[in-house]
Amino acid sequence: MRATVRVRPISFPLSMRRRSDYPNQRRGKFRIWPLIIFGLIFVYYQISYTKTVPMTGRSQLVDISMEQERALGLSSYKEMLGQVSVVPGGPEVERIRSIGKRIAAVTDSEGYDWEFNLIRSNDANAFALPGGKVAVYTGILPVAQNDDGLAAVMGHEIAHAIARHGAERMTQNKLAQMGSLAVGMSVGDMDIQTRRMVMAAFGLGTQYGLMFPFSRKHESEADYMGLMFLARACFDPTEAPKLWERMEQVSQGKRPPEFLSTHPSPATRIQQFEQWMPEALKVRQEHCG
Repeated sequence: MRATVRVRPISFPLSMRRRSDYPNQRRGKFRIWPLIIFGLIFVYYQISYTKTVPMTGRSQLVDISMEQERALGLSSYKEMLGQVSVVPGGPEVERIRSIGKRIAAVTDSEGYDWEFNLIRSNDANAFALPGGKVAVYTGILPVAQNDDGLAAVMGHEIAHAIARHGAERMTQNKLAQMGSLAVGMSVGDMDIQTRRMVMAAFGLGTQYGLMFPFSRKHESEADYMGLMFLARACFDPTEAPKLWERMEQVSQGKRPPEFLSTHPSPATRIQQFEQWMPEALKVRQEHCG
């Protein structure tokens, strides 16, 4: 009778096991070179694409030309107007265009093909696209109440176009995408949980630490520039804070906290207008007597 010999498998310590034994638990190293390349690209952008915002003197990154900006703005404007109800004519349309042209004339800007349209909508809103394409919603007319209030709305939108905020946002989005790609490549050999955690943190950091604050900065900058434009055009700048008091009443306080928003709170805007008002009144006196 032959003896049966039982062979037990040898169990190696975890430290001696091969990575291939655990395909779902990759423990690769963090790669620094993608971040270095992104850093060099960012430096190149700083050197090659830094522009200065008129009136405020703020530095901004814009990597497209005015010609490209106008073409993009015109294309988007036509597409958007094709999806909404545009008021074809009448006193309110003429009012919008008259105020818009009056403000645009005092901006000392070149290369803009200004166009002003009125959109039939209950929303209390307005927007500007790159190159000088502006639209006002009928819902904001009762909130504006008068020509000075409407000038505050339109001066703000015209300022967005003059400051090239749309082109700046496109450049920021492009850099954010390149940064996301660089971070993804840097952690590409690490385990999936770490990759997900890092990419989620990068996404939140970009949104709340860069995009939202920059958007609020754009809004405040457009508030300031728009206030000076309407003062130059001989409208009453004191209507601007009154407009935002009415906007706050319309919204009934249904706004997210400021740090979670792309826009400053109405209270912040009103406070800023009060700080800028002496300068605006002085500008109006100089231009209008």
